[in-house]
Amino acid sequence: MKSNSNNQQNTFDHSTHKQFVEYYAKESLSDSTINRMQGIFNCINRNLEKRRINQKLSIADIGCGAGVMSMMWAKQGHDVHGLDVNEALLAIAGQRAHEAGFDIEFCLGSATKLPWANETMDVCIAPELLEHVDEWKNCLTEFARILKPNGVLFISTSNKLCPKQQEFNLPFYSWYPAVVKRYCENLARTTRPDIAGYAKYPAVNWFSYYQLRKEFLDMGMASFDRFDIIDYNNKPSYQKIIIKFIRNNQVLRWLGHVASPGLSMLAIKKS
Repeated sequence: MKSNSNNQQNTFDHSTHKQFVEYYAKESLSDSTINRMQGIFNCINRNLEKRRINQKLSIADIGCGAGVMSMMWAKQGHDVHGLDVNEALLAIAGQRAHEAGFDIEFCLGSATKLPWANETMDVCIAPELLEHVDEWKNCLTEFARILKPNGVLFISTSNKLCPKQQEFNLPFYSWYPAVVKRYCENLARTTRPDIAGYAKYPAVNWFSYYQLRKEFLDMGMASFDRFDIIDYNNKPSYQKIIIKFIRNNQVLRWLGHVASPGLSMLAIKKS
């Protein structure tokens, strides 16, 4: 296991609540987390296989936490680089990778200023990250910068179209007016960290696929939403029919996003 530190200056606090670390260290080993990470892994691999990309790849796992995703790629023989703002979770990731015999570079730093050179990564993965970073547009710019031409980016984040969410323990939170959200964010950072799961950086951004698609289009990247990237072939017949209708009707596609608690998408950097 290689260790590195992002030496560039930033204002991020790399400490965290003890409850947060204990919860995510345990949760990272749960079946639900492993299945979710496996789903992301499979989604990206389907895209790579479709484009006949099968060589050893350089993988950037942004917001890697305890390293579950990083180790999935390392197990397949890829060159893996993980980055997180949380020093305690990175230590856990490093220890687990070492025990598993994986040589993974884990870096302490921010997604707003990644430590890697331009066009050095084939795959960039940023699950459940953008919603926590004030300067989220800088993150998108950095993701695009480090990707090679034809490289693939996976993002999962908050979905402002759907009233159901997991970021705050409050009903219909994604539909709250901005001023109410700011009030709740302040509570989460001060006297009521429990309402945001003790996260050092609670969710402050809420997105739609259409919003992010426009951002990536301006960067010369093609976007694909959850209905484009879903594993269509392994679905029962009735689900295939539903997915087909959604893919072919923009109103149904929008309603599908309203019914989806989270946002998942791929973006491909054009050559």
